[in-house]
Amino acid sequence: MIDIDLANSLFEYKDGKLFRKVTVAPNALKDSEAGCTESRGYRYVVVNRKRIGTHRIIFLMHHGYVPEEIDHIDNNPSNNRIENLRAADRHTNMYNIQKRSTNKSGVKNVFWRKDKNKWQVEMNVDGKAKYFGLYFDFEVAKFIADIMRHKYHKEFATS
Repeated sequence: MIDIDLANSLFEYKDGKLFRKVTVAPNALKDSEAGCTESRGYRYVVVNRKRIGTHRIIFLMHHGYVPEEIDHIDNNPSNNRIENLRAADRHTNMYNIQKRSTNKSGVKNVFWRKDKNKWQVEMNVDGKAKYFGLYFDFEVAKFIADIMRHKYHKEFATS
């Protein structure tokens, strides 16, 4: 990782983006936006031959440290506005993920148990699966899942 002094000497933050303060290569000119975007949508820069997420540098420049993980509140990895970044650990960052593409119920943490002929509510809490019951009524299961997400995932809860 880089330290805050090096970050501030190399980059300027403007509206969620990093701009170069110095020219480092013919295609990396002073005042140009720094970094490239990878396939998952995260931007990164290369400093001292190490690839670093721009969101990590932006967080460092504003808060003076880099946490274990940084959560993009809106789940958009290209939105690096400081208001959209918050410190997280592995568990809390995973709370803020979207429902899986394989989800058939359309509701995060709710799935159909064919063997029981009921809707099951289950989610991860502190890295462990936590079971919240079986329900005949889908709307009740949806309601329970929403309440439990807010109870256990707090500000990282997403639907």
